[in-house]
Amino acid sequence: MKATKMELSNPNPESLVQRAFAFAKAAHAAIDQRRKYTGEPYIVHPAAVAELVRSVPHTDAMVAAALLHDVVEDTPVTLAEIDAAFGAEVAALVEALTDVSRPEDGNRAIRKAIDRAHTASASPAAKTVKLADLIDNTRSIVAHDRGFARVYLREKALLLEVLREGDPTLWKLANGLLEEHRSAGLLES
Repeated sequence: MKATKMELSNPNPESLVQRAFAFAKAAHAAIDQRRKYTGEPYIVHPAAVAELVRSVPHTDAMVAAALLHDVVEDTPVTLAEIDAAFGAEVAALVEALTDVSRPEDGNRAIRKAIDRAHTASASPAAKTVKLADLIDNTRSIVAHDRGFARVYLREKALLLEVLREGDPTLWKLANGLLEEHRSAGLLES
């Protein structure tokens, strides 16, 4: 298998970031989670999110959280396990990045509103990671599923409003993507 940029960019295998990469890769692989549209191993998404976070002012905890951001939501791994393996700072970031709504909370719009309220209370560091996640997911969804992109982009436009405390460079990039797709007719004004 081809090494990802994340695997090659950190030569110290004991670093927080490298441990987070290995942990996330193993957690997603354990359930054979793959990217919906490409079938690639799921780790390509968290690695891309981490690279976006690394492109702006960041901490190792933010990069680790970017790598781990879907682990609790998508795999059997718990926040307690993240805390034990990576410490309270990374666990707090992952908690802020994990959706809190459940199917029994109501329809998709209600669930997304619950998750958006949760994100609104997140730290600027968590909001920076969330912006990177939004950017990578937007690129993928628009490229592969233009029908769902119309729904997704409306949700992300609302989410973007609560992410203003995140990194300004990533916020501008995310907003630019939404505006680009608005101009292309995928997002209604």
